[in-house]
Amino acid sequence: MKRLNNQGFTLVEIMIVVAIIALLAAIAIPNLLRAKMSANDALAQSTLKALSTASETYATAASGSYPTDMASLTGATPPYISVDYCDVTKSGYSYTCDQVAGGYTFTATPATIGTSGSTVYTITTGAVLTP
Repeated sequence: MKRLNNQGFTLVEIMIVVAIIALLAAIAIPNLLRAKMSANDALAQSTLKALSTASETYATAASGSYPTDMASLTGATPPYISVDYCDVTKSGYSYTCDQVAGGYTFTATPATIGTSGSTVYTITTGAVLTP
């Protein structure tokens, strides 16, 4: 009697492979989301510090008077900062700017707390960053 040489995977073997892939995905996806949220937090803090540094540098050059709008920072030659972040959402954070001749307040608010970012960050005159 001739025996057929059947090659391939059984249904049980395929189900085991799918279960292993699902287990690995269940472990990896939350870690990736946490890493993305941490990266967004770090970028928001860095952006606020850049805005603050640009405003402080402007004030130093303008005898202590802070810029009253972002055009003063982005339109200078050379610019104090190259990108206007005010009223923009970038990497899960929305940025708002309150600028007056006596100082500034820049705020980064996550689009969704716990998903795109962990907290609201604010930096005020004198480069005081508060979470």
